[in-house]
Amino acid sequence: MSSSSDQNVLDAAPTTHAKLAAWVEEVAALTKPDRVYWVTGSVEENDRLCAELVEAGTLVKLTDPNFPNSYAGFSDPADVARVEERTFICSKEKKDAGFTNNWEDPAVMKQRLNGLFDGAMRGRTMYVIPFVMGPLNAEHPAYGVEITDSAYVVASMRIMAKIGTEVLRKMEAEDAFFVPALHSVGAPLEPGQQDVAWPCNEDKWIVHFPEERAIWSYGSGYGGNALLGKKCYSLRIASAMARDEGWLAEHMLILKLTSPQNKSYHIAAAFPSACGKTNLALLDPTIEGWKAETLGDDINWMRIGKEGELRGVNPEYGLFGVAPGTGWSTNPNAMRAITKGNTIFTNVALTDEGGVWWEGMTDEAPAHLTDWLGNDWTPQSGTKAAHPNSRFCTPIDQVDMLSEDYYSPNGVKIDAILFGGRRKTTIPLVTEARSWTNGIFMGSTLSSETTAAAAGATGQVRRDPMAMLPFIGYNAGDYLKHWDQISEKLNPEQMPKIFLVNWFRRTPEGGFAWPGFGDNSRVLKWAIERIEGTADATETIIGNVPTGESLDLSGLEGFTPADVETAVAVNKDEWVTEVESIEEWYANFGDALPASLRAELEGLKERLGA
Repeated sequence: MSSSSDQNVLDAAPTTHAKLAAWVEEVAALTKPDRVYWVTGSVEENDRLCAELVEAGTLVKLTDPNFPNSYAGFSDPADVARVEERTFICSKEKKDAGFTNNWEDPAVMKQRLNGLFDGAMRGRTMYVIPFVMGPLNAEHPAYGVEITDSAYVVASMRIMAKIGTEVLRKMEAEDAFFVPALHSVGAPLEPGQQDVAWPCNEDKWIVHFPEERAIWSYGSGYGGNALLGKKCYSLRIASAMARDEGWLAEHMLILKLTSPQNKSYHIAAAFPSACGKTNLALLDPTIEGWKAETLGDDINWMRIGKEGELRGVNPEYGLFGVAPGTGWSTNPNAMRAITKGNTIFTNVALTDEGGVWWEGMTDEAPAHLTDWLGNDWTPQSGTKAAHPNSRFCTPIDQVDMLSEDYYSPNGVKIDAILFGGRRKTTIPLVTEARSWTNGIFMGSTLSSETTAAAAGATGQVRRDPMAMLPFIGYNAGDYLKHWDQISEKLNPEQMPKIFLVNWFRRTPEGGFAWPGFGDNSRVLKWAIERIEGTADATETIIGNVPTGESLDLSGLEGFTPADVETAVAVNKDEWVTEVESIEEWYANFGDALPASLRAELEGLKERLGA
């Protein structure tokens, strides 16, 4: 339903949830939209909003039959990625935000944001999106409500979360707590002013109030800055909730692997953005008899089960994947899901047939494209046709290999946790942690060369604890302490084993030391065999690595046990340098660094003789 701005929004609100109705009225009074619209989540509504977005020039409807009911959007070139320098954790005390986050006093920030949001939706529709993270039939459903002035956000949120009337009714029945998530593109329209295809504002703010469990986002219409169920709720706010309630909210995929003996294992894996997370989540094993199914490619909420096990749930309903590098030869499962349709692409290239293309989608580029900036493009152009952080937003239930376990309200037992970065040297293909705390040490020092998923320079090595650097909603030292302490609540018999992986290591000649993609199933098989106690390993200064013979190379032509040994070699000189870098990294934590991790570093130095 809708109402004109001079009507009483509270009276007009189609809800009995008093807190929600009052918040909507308060936001409408501040932002002054032309009308307020409560999102139902229906197919008809989505079709109408998408048609309006096409008319506005925000979306292009694809006509290629390979992409049914799908659209492509093109953002402002200054609004293409997360803006970490404009992302804030406004805890009451600065120390609770820690060194990894930007902090501002909540009262000061609210005053600033109230000024920005004052009249920010003038000339626009204010959409109210009730949503739930994870199953609606979970023991404690995690509700949120996003208010936005972007129909693109509504259409994308419909893919990424369960939204609309059904969620609202359950919230009302429970008088449920919800995370209020306020978003505006920050582009009010004066009467008669012509809108632009991608409204946004140069002034961008992505702000979290962890104690209040509230999110305010201003100025960006893109991705995780605007789809507030994504990183803002599912990681930054949820990580603070998890700390307070004794669970873990993590930047992890969940993969189910079933052996030829029909025994199943669930693996959680944390990788920084654009480091192969979606490819691993949608793995096609290349070893005979092994089956892979996915439960999710990005977020994992892990609670402690009745037997002291960690149980993981993916709270998302869609895939919001980096397009470049996702292709028919590298990730056919993702491509099959995407080509079922119902997808919103952003900043990819358009084909002459009315479809989309990006680097890596096919082995050969088309002869002619329209690039993401709207220019004619050919393989001789010397530029990227798609933006390096271009995206596909696709419903997860279109993935053929989606596990039935995805729908389980209490999640699945996690048997192994992988931490992985993108390093050319130093870090072996796979290392098994010596203990839970040693695994946390591996996770806390995880490092990767930066990618296009975050604004800024690419190719620099940055430490990224648990692949959560941009997403920890509180002090990073307290976050590591929480990881360390959660083990006290776990049954030692049920604790997941932790592994560090690096698919991107190079040989001395500069080629990749490991074929990667589907062959990563061989590394996962070794990890499972280590859990079962059936695979050999070599003990090194950093942990256990496979012997040349213990990795299953059957059917992998041209790769030998000697190549395995090259891929897992631990070079002492490189590790002396690495330890110096870890020392510098750990210095940032000050007194907040858990003593157990300091002890891990000292143990490593002793083994190195450093």
